[in-house]
Amino acid sequence: MSASLIFDLAPIGSLAWSDGTPRPPERFRNKLAAWESRNSQGRLIRKEGPRRLGSYTAPGSFTLHEGDIGSKTTILVTIRRTFGLDSDLTFKVIARPAAGSVRIFDRAGEARELLHLAEDLNAAEAWLRAHYAGAVLEEVGTDEAAAQAQEARTAP
Repeated sequence: MSASLIFDLAPIGSLAWSDGTPRPPERFRNKLAAWESRNSQGRLIRKEGPRRLGSYTAPGSFTLHEGDIGSKTTILVTIRRTFGLDSDLTFKVIARPAAGSVRIFDRAGEARELLHLAEDLNAAEAWLRAHYAGAVLEEVGTDEAAAQAQEARTAP
């Protein structure tokens, strides 16, 4: 999928993989480093539409959360990558949020960002008590899951 299709079709909380080229052997360090800069797996946490900056219109973008560095209770660094809709990379959706799972966002509105994807409402409420009190919950509906299943059946 192109970056614009990921933006249009993939729901927040999906797992995506960029650039489907095969991984080079470890002995080719330069090729491996180039491959790693174009290939990564992450959870889709944010979509942002085009915006005007003076006379320039920036293309829309989406952000993938690739991981955290730290211990179980303390996160030192969060790794995120933002891709513009004009990116030349190709992406593949590996997994979508299951029906009944709950998305936890940092705020309501267009500029929201996914903080956590819980498996159900009870798990979401437990996560909120432990981590972030001012979040917004959004349950993944069965109609969204059914649309995803239909899309998967009709995909080539």
